[in-house]
Amino acid sequence: MAKRKEDAPPAGSPAWMATFSDLMNLLLCFFVMLFAMSSIEEAKLEEFVAAMNNTFSIFDGGASAIGDGILISNGVSQLNELDQYINSTGKVADSDTDGEKLEEFEKSPEALEKMLEEQRLQENEERVEAIEEALRESEIGDDVETSFTAQYVKLSMNGGLLFDSGSAELKEEGEQVIGKVGLILERYGDGIIEIEGHTDNVPINSAQYPSNEELSSARALSVFYYLLDSTSLSPVSVKHAGMGERVPIADNGTPEGRSRNRRVEILIYNPSAQ
Repeated sequence: MAKRKEDAPPAGSPAWMATFSDLMNLLLCFFVMLFAMSSIEEAKLEEFVAAMNNTFSIFDGGASAIGDGILISNGVSQLNELDQYINSTGKVADSDTDGEKLEEFEKSPEALEKMLEEQRLQENEERVEAIEEALRESEIGDDVETSFTAQYVKLSMNGGLLFDSGSAELKEEGEQVIGKVGLILERYGDGIIEIEGHTDNVPINSAQYPSNEELSSARALSVFYYLLDSTSLSPVSVKHAGMGERVPIADNGTPEGRSRNRRVEILIYNPSAQ
């Protein structure tokens, strides 16, 4: 009896493959639609990439191994300078720590201002040390008090050393002190220099100076004119102001306190603080 021929397999792909292909196309369309509807903020994306890089040591430039063209086999590195490549991942290098601090300052204006404040304070501390040395060399270290903040260095001179009571005309001794101070101020002429006159709270009512405001302003102006005549300082960078009795540094209830309050102060501002 002749054998019956087996049925030939149907032509084309199996039926399940067509269904599977349709499903894949639908999923592809679905994700394309999701991508098209989403919006990616470049700044957030960069922050995310930086965070992933620091946390998981993702390599720069999309590299997937340490060192292009370097053999890595059996889980053991064949690199001769492994430390260099480890540092490049951002986990060990000290420079990356500085970079993180810089990023922190960029994100926080308060932190940046604090960093600048500390830098100015250090600069003014170094400046006041140099000024004190120059005052000693000029033999007027005992006549000028110094102090500083992050904004300025302050030179303070007793009013009795510079002026007679109730007068705004510099005495001969006062001119000598101001002249030596002026030579020091020339080193800092690139910044703002401010001259302030101060008095105690004892009222004055003379024909020339009806109040302490006028007297303190006249004394600051006298120092201003003398500095311009005896130094190379520019009048553009030198200011003057009369403060009267408004900023005491001692108790006006005692003779010693009133003597300290009668003074002339010269403020040398840090150029970066202006």
